[in-house]
Amino acid sequence: MSNQRRLVAVTIHPLRPAALEAAAEFITGINAHGIGCLAHSEDLDALAARVPGAGLGVLDADNGTACEVVVVFGGDGNILRAAEWALPRQVPVLGVNLGHVGFLAELESSQVGHLIETVVSRSYQVEERMTIDTVVRAERGGEQLWSSFAINEVSVEKLARERMLEVLVRIDERPLSRWATDGVLVATPTGSTAYAFSAHGPVIWPELSALLLVPLSAHALFNRPLVLSDRTVVSIEVLPGGSPGGVVWCDGRRSTDVTGGMEIEARVGQHRLRLARTSEQPFVHRLVRKFGLPVSGWRGAAERDATHAQ
Repeated sequence: MSNQRRLVAVTIHPLRPAALEAAAEFITGINAHGIGCLAHSEDLDALAARVPGAGLGVLDADNGTACEVVVVFGGDGNILRAAEWALPRQVPVLGVNLGHVGFLAELESSQVGHLIETVVSRSYQVEERMTIDTVVRAERGGEQLWSSFAINEVSVEKLARERMLEVLVRIDERPLSRWATDGVLVATPTGSTAYAFSAHGPVIWPELSALLLVPLSAHALFNRPLVLSDRTVVSIEVLPGGSPGGVVWCDGRRSTDVTGGMEIEARVGQHRLRLARTSEQPFVHRLVRKFGLPVSGWRGAAERDATHAQ
């Protein structure tokens, strides 16, 4: 692999045969242009079996930074998985959607031919998305116990179904509100169409730099989502005496338990996710297409039906 001038990383959804087929087609096409591919060790055997003799190597800490782009065959969940590797190395991520509603993915699996041409010619643009850095402390301002990053959201959620989580939320060191709640989300604009969307938070255009604070079923008069400055530091203190504890999740992938007295801090992340885009598609177009939003009234639909009937 050391003789290859160009390298591309490939990751797949481990349980989707369609992901394996699309990735094998891509690797075959990209190898024909003299470009080598790297894959994680857990994906390597399955890919090598479909593309015998391919220019395929193991993706590891030593060769990862040499990759131009990481191509992900799966849904947004797989892009979040690939981002754990790509984010600290600042390698762009290009997603091929095999899921349902994929906002991060750029292409569909039927567009592998276009994908090959795009990677070979380097004709993609790189769009940057903000992230969140999270720290869990033993107490307010105390020892750091755990840290992680999030691309979509950080959530603090109750552990016991029958007991609410008691929290005190602070914004830039100033108390905002005390809630008895199922949990609290701090989301990025990217995450505003994920968990925060299902919790009735607003959709934020991804080019905005802001944080979104969303309480989950909070028992309080003031329990509305808030859009915050990108310079804001959100602090969530788990209060003693409520639920037996809670859990902090980052993108639903990395977690740690928290108990009364602990503090969770969330702020804009040090690194930005680099997404490879093959076209300058407006976000409103993605929103309409992914959610199937109606953009024509009943009269327009009737006219189209009449035209097709002729």
